[in-house]
Amino acid sequence: MKRAFVILSLAAWSLIGSAGTLTQSHSQGKFSDAEIEATIKAKLTKSKIGKDGLQVHVKNGIATWTGATSVMQHKGAATRMAKTAGATQVVNNIKVSADASGGFKAEPRRVQVKTNDVKTSETKPDEVKN
Repeated sequence: MKRAFVILSLAAWSLIGSAGTLTQSHSQGKFSDAEIEATIKAKLTKSKIGKDGLQVHVKNGIATWTGATSVMQHKGAATRMAKTAGATQVVNNIKVSADASGGFKAEPRRVQVKTNDVKTSETKPDEVKN
């Protein structure tokens, strides 16, 4: 029990100590537009949606996305990315192309059911052959 307390105390002190190295805006939870935009762009370069060539601009804490993609899920991912970077609001003007099927065919898939056809003798289990 004493050992767990010591470990938790050290973890708390390390968090408190590292808070002093953050900028004032980070410690208060308020980020400048430039910080938010830089964070989003850094995340965008590491993400799969970075290949779409999407653009983001931040003004007054509001992130505005522009561009086009062929994958429906990339639009939602862009919104989540801006929110986690500190944007207070997101305006998502990303256009999704009409042929964005996400890799799915337009017609429903047919289900094939495999059955185990086991040929049985014509006698019933109750009957006994002599």
